[in-house]
Amino acid sequence: MPLLLSDRAALTSPVPLATSAECRMLGIRVAATAHVRVRSGIYAPRTAYLTLPPWERYAARVHAFVRAHPAAVLCLESAAVIWGLPLFGETRDIHVFEADRSRSRRFGDVCVHTSMHDRVVARRGSLLCTSMIDTVVDLSRVLPPAEALAVVDAAMSRTQGGPLDLTELREHAAAQTTTRGSARQRWLWERADGRSESPTESVSRAVIEWCGFEDPELQENFHYEGVRDRVDFFFPSVGAIGESDGWRKYDLEDAAKAAARLKDEKRREDRLRRRGHPFARWDLSDVWRIAPLQRALSAAGVPLVRPPQPAMLATLRSRPRAVRPEREKPLPA
Repeated sequence: MPLLLSDRAALTSPVPLATSAECRMLGIRVAATAHVRVRSGIYAPRTAYLTLPPWERYAARVHAFVRAHPAAVLCLESAAVIWGLPLFGETRDIHVFEADRSRSRRFGDVCVHTSMHDRVVARRGSLLCTSMIDTVVDLSRVLPPAEALAVVDAAMSRTQGGPLDLTELREHAAAQTTTRGSARQRWLWERADGRSESPTESVSRAVIEWCGFEDPELQENFHYEGVRDRVDFFFPSVGAIGESDGWRKYDLEDAAKAAARLKDEKRREDRLRRRGHPFARWDLSDVWRIAPLQRALSAAGVPLVRPPQPAMLATLRSRPRAVRPEREKPLPA
């Protein structure tokens, strides 16, 4: 089943957080072997925190910041955490918006942004953040292109629970006088597609284009043997089918459901292969590494129709807004 924005939205921290005052009151002895200091004076259980995937570790950091600053208005990636917009890896900074500031400032890992254009402030539970449309348009100016495409697609995808459409996104962006990221936005508006059912599909589309392969048709339906089968990608010139796995596609956290879904998927793939469709399958890690996706598509006979774009492919490895490896070690308690 597709993962909805509401499924990804982290309205509470993915791990328990406790302040120094709470620890003293409850008689909890904070120790480096048992706790991680997420922010000054805010702690999480060490094992639980360290085993979080990177995007959830960032969500925990955002919630730790809000514990100390409950009136802060989150923006950019920090607001994306609250809206459930897809993020990849662990974002380096906490981002907040203050309309009354004369200029943007950085305080350690906290970036305080301002703008000549107002942002609509939304309340999500106890949290304040920029509206979804403000968050999406702001991210579309600064994220690497493939990641930005995943955000825009998700905000437009009814299957993912996205409420926006391309026209309102373009108009909202055009109403802002800043030219920052305008070329990136033009690229996005030409390619954004609400039919994408997962962030993996969105990033895959970008990489397929940059590698020079034929543009796929999305969510094509086939009717064989009395069954309707819908596929992620269809390459019409050779009849090849592409499937991108990941983001809880098979309910892998439930062993029984996973086994049933994988069995159904095997029958579906066999049915399509019997009708002469070459099959390519990949996951998100294959897309980031590029070569596995290239091999899968080439093996399925998908043709190259344009020169590759190495500069665009290089953006998959450049993560200027992400935590650097040396910073992934937790702060000592």
